[in-house]
This record gives sequence, C-alpha cells and structure tokens, in this order.
Amino acid sequence: MLKMNMRQMAVDQAGTIISVKAHGELGRRIRDMGLVPGTEIKIQGRAPLYDPVSLRIMGFTLTLRNSEADFVEVGVK
Repeated sequence: MLKMNMRQMAVDQAGTIISVKAHGELGRRIRDMGLVPGTEIKIQGRAPLYDPVSLRIMGFTLTLRNSEADFVEVGVK
C-alpha cells in the first residue's frame, strides 16, 4: 500500500485514510467531517486551479481546500 497525502491523489483514485496529522481546532474539524482513519475515500474532481478537491466519502460529496487535504494521509492500492 502506497502512502500519500490527499492533495497528491489523482481524480478517480481511491484509498483508505491512514491518519489525520492536524492538531487542535483544524484536526477536530477535519475529523468532524468524517475524515477518520479507516474510512474509504475516492477523489471525485478538482477545481480548474486544483483547489479545492472534491471527494466521495460515506455516500456524500465533500470538498476540502488543499491546505486541509495536506493533513490527511491516505493509503492507495
């Protein structure tokens, strides 16, 4: 399994969240959105300037800024 941060993932690439490296308020907010270790995600798309990133998680679409996606480590197959 290859580890990378969410920002480096390509469109239509899927993986499993390994860890959230943010602490404090940002870390809590990211985890409150459902981005917790063990959760499956799939990159759905990116804005024209590559920020933000859109992903599918637990049956819904979520968008994150690249600055937030940098803190989420994902294992891809």
